[in-house]
Amino acid sequence: MKEAIYHFPTDGKPMDCRQIKSGHIHQTYLITTNSGAKYILQWINQYVFPNVNAIMNNMGAISNFLRQEQKGQMPMIHYLNTNEGKRYYDDGQGGAWRAYRFVDNSICLQRAERPEDFYECARAFGHFQYALNGFPARELEETIVNFHNTVDRYRQLREAMERDEKGRRAQVEPEIRFLLKREERGCMLHRMMEDGTLPTRATHNDTKINNVLLDQNTHKAICVIDLDTVMPGLSVYDFGDAIRFGASTAAEDETDLSKVSLDLGLFRVFVRGFCEACPSLTPGEIEMLPQGAYTMTLECGMRFLTDYLNGDKYFSIEWEKHNLDRAHTQFKLVEDMEAKWDDMRRIVIEEVEKLT
Repeated sequence: MKEAIYHFPTDGKPMDCRQIKSGHIHQTYLITTNSGAKYILQWINQYVFPNVNAIMNNMGAISNFLRQEQKGQMPMIHYLNTNEGKRYYDDGQGGAWRAYRFVDNSICLQRAERPEDFYECARAFGHFQYALNGFPARELEETIVNFHNTVDRYRQLREAMERDEKGRRAQVEPEIRFLLKREERGCMLHRMMEDGTLPTRATHNDTKINNVLLDQNTHKAICVIDLDTVMPGLSVYDFGDAIRFGASTAAEDETDLSKVSLDLGLFRVFVRGFCEACPSLTPGEIEMLPQGAYTMTLECGMRFLTDYLNGDKYFSIEWEKHNLDRAHTQFKLVEDMEAKWDDMRRIVIEEVEKLT
């Protein structure tokens, strides 16, 4: 049993603790008490999120806004205060812990079991984006500075190449050339945000399918979870990261690259659900939806490769070249998007026309 759970108010005595192995960053546990109540206890990775107060402050601001503006129409996870009235528990040894009541009859999928699942996730993330349409995005703190700043990601890549801490650069020169060849296109969206061509919004920034709770029986979306990375950003980032993760035909760390491609059927389903649920998207944002998918996939591959060069400090790994294998899947997906680019743009136009 994790000692931290005793610092939160629970219904009954904690009796069982099981780790939920999903996600690359935090450690998550399911706690069950002798009354049958269930809680999620989570250890926050402070190497990735050094400013825990910023995370919890952002969540509080978002929750308050949605309660006032949506009048309860936008369900949210509410974290428990500690017994001492704090937003999280500091164990004094570099560990920050938080907890919330487990949502009964809910599931998180690692992959869509059917297209309808992906559609539900699209609507959930689109609704989340639309619900925050009036939120003052620039008042949010950056929980990870320059998280989706692709220009800065290229800077970090070059620094990792220069340091070459683990002597791995020589073996990844083809991957480095792949990224540098696409630098101008990859940085396009960030420059459009800088010059105001695309509006800055409060965005989720980690829109994987497993960050939506679904009803176990109906598979209807319940709510969006994991708001650690809610920060100022672009709506097309949220769209793009969901496509990168959910419309790929293979797992994020698939080693057989022949299995990796973009499923245009799932791409269409997500375009439909996201645009239906988020009517506040501007024509410029809609036009850049395919570019969002391309940029997020390229950037994620670059992050995996950079971490591999740095010695696997950011993403947890299960084998020596895990991050390199992850980078390879993203690069293969980028290539497939390039081959299907005209189809991606056509699908967006077709689905948006159906809504007008």
